[in-house]
Amino acid sequence: MEWSLTHFWLILALILGLAELTSGVLVLLALGIAAALTAVLAFIGAPFEWQLAGMGVFSGVLVPVAVKWIKPRFTPKGVAYGTTGTGVENGTAYQIIKRDFDNASGVKVNGDFYRIRVRDTGETELPDGTRVIFRSFDGTTAVVDKDHQKEQ
Repeated sequence: MEWSLTHFWLILALILGLAELTSGVLVLLALGIAAALTAVLAFIGAPFEWQLAGMGVFSGVLVPVAVKWIKPRFTPKGVAYGTTGTGVENGTAYQIIKRDFDNASGVKVNGDFYRIRVRDTGETELPDGTRVIFRSFDGTTAVVDKDHQKEQ
């Protein structure tokens, strides 16, 4: 059996399709489909330059389609991935909770516990149930203000 560019593009498509199993973003799958379509160009005898141009065009069309229209259909409703730390929590009121194993003061933002630091005083320990207003993240520390209007 003689190897050709058609085989190369099909092997690349297979590798990209299998690599998609590790990411779940659908970009590698779109690139794998683009490589398979490029294999069709190679099979019909298009020169290598046209194969590369075809791969670029197929990728340029399929990747945005996969990311913008196909991926949201596979994402569970009501899930906002990647929003923590982008500033959407700024101004949101939280209650201080104490972590079980070390009694650290913190807030839960989107289900994750973050230790706190009061912006004005630098305090890191507040009583359980104290209302605070989230301002920003400093690394993995939530910078907050005490909510003086509604303290419990």
